[in-house]
Amino acid sequence: MRAWQIHQLGEPHDALRLAEVPDPEPALGQVLVRVLGAAANFPDVLMCQGSYQVRPPLPFTPGIELCGEVVALGSGVTGVAVGDRVVGSPALPFGAYAELAVMDAEAILPAPEGLDDAEAAAFFITYQTGWFGLHRRARLAAGETLLVQAAAGGVGSGAVQLGKAAGARVIGVVGGERKAEVARALGADVVVDRLSQDFVQVVKEVTGGRGADVVYDSVGGEAYARSTKCVAFEGRILVIGFASGEIPTAALNHALIKNYSIVGLHWGLYQTVQPQALPEAHVQLTKLVDDGAIRPLVGERLGLGEVAAGLQRLAAGDTVGRIVFTP
Repeated sequence: MRAWQIHQLGEPHDALRLAEVPDPEPALGQVLVRVLGAAANFPDVLMCQGSYQVRPPLPFTPGIELCGEVVALGSGVTGVAVGDRVVGSPALPFGAYAELAVMDAEAILPAPEGLDDAEAAAFFITYQTGWFGLHRRARLAAGETLLVQAAAGGVGSGAVQLGKAAGARVIGVVGGERKAEVARALGADVVVDRLSQDFVQVVKEVTGGRGADVVYDSVGGEAYARSTKCVAFEGRILVIGFASGEIPTAALNHALIKNYSIVGLHWGLYQTVQPQALPEAHVQLTKLVDDGAIRPLVGERLGLGEVAAGLQRLAAGDTVGRIVFTP
């Protein structure tokens, strides 16, 4: 089969190499899937660079999210059948950027029928992250104001939709008019172009000086620092990640004085600590798909040969929604 492999650490266009490799075989409790769609995620960029917390021995095939068709079962597998269309994270080192991948049977979920292969590939991590972040960690309530950083990006676009589905007023921050149009189409009530507007000022204006009850921050750096200027009394700043490359230092005296909470989300931790919570969330999210409340924003559908170039654009922040590769 064809598969991308990381042979040396570096930027995606330097680290990745497309090669012919032997087909993987599912071990005990695993299944082999034909990859129907593989979504690009920022952790894939970090894996190329060697700066992610998961560091498989070289060489390995990256890609942490896919939609696939089950083609073979390992021993001991029950509840899954050949031909099933599934979503989830593959079992590294046999990642999603290949024609075939391996998945742990206990961790796979049924692909929502209302989504095509590319949309289903981009469904799992974005909406699971948003669900656990907004509902489990930040406790977003109807009528509250949600501020979403990078609202036209992969993670942010899902947060905008989930915020609206929860009955919140959503303010989306983007960079540029092209992304502003996307955020509006997603349903954001207010869109701020950070290249020409000060989102702190806008948030204060539209909330009558109160500020945002919940801030969904996957950017870090200056975005986090500025968000502390417009978070509401008893507001929650939800730390999702650091796409800017800058991990901010929290001024705890400021959090104390303004009475807001800094809430972290490591969604992957639920996979080991509370694995039963993932399929429970999947049921709720699939219902939102069926109701037409959420739908993955797939900005680009590319072939398998374009993985390195696509990940490089993701690293540069030059993407809208999710990039999905379809072998």
